[in-house]
Amino acid sequence: MFVRTVYATGDPAELGTAIRALNSEGRDLLEERPGYRGAGVFVDRNLGKLLTVSWWESEQARHNSDEVMRERRTALLAPFAGTLAVENYEVAVFHVLPRPTAHGGLHLIRLEFEPADADQLADAFHATVVPRLEALPGLARAALFLDRERGHGLAGTLFTDHHSLAASRAAQAAARQAGAAKVQMAVVGLEEFEVVHADAHAG
Repeated sequence: MFVRTVYATGDPAELGTAIRALNSEGRDLLEERPGYRGAGVFVDRNLGKLLTVSWWESEQARHNSDEVMRERRTALLAPFAGTLAVENYEVAVFHVLPRPTAHGGLHLIRLEFEPADADQLADAFHATVVPRLEALPGLARAALFLDRERGHGLAGTLFTDHHSLAASRAAQAAARQAGAAKVQMAVVGLEEFEVVHADAHAG
């Protein structure tokens, strides 16, 4: 599986307009694309941040979809988006528990690593980090996305509610430390978002 992320920042007062456009026209456009396997929308309403993640069954499907989405993206996110960054990743780990995610919370870690260590990082996340995370109350998903060429990654955990996310912070810090002990990596960003919706069919 492969994903494309879109990270936008702008005026918090305009964020609702972008969310409505993504949940209507944006979702329709994605669902028309071959190889589409789901999407998520995550926001920070106070700071004015928006993250979208779309899932694709192959790199080619993701590439083909972007030819259409690139033309419509700016209009969909207007007038909210003042800055826009688009990135592509491979889904290295995707661990799902059958729990609801709407209106829950996303804990997101931005990573940097040596490209040659990508497989070692994925193994460490699956074998060391996931077992620590899956015992956390309210956990719904844990995922690791990798850009092997650039040595960039995203590690995300979704929770059913914000209370569970907040209560997990100490345990997540311990899990990060345990993972870092297995493979050399740098945590370069730590963020939290509200889950507007999150659906992905990675099987």
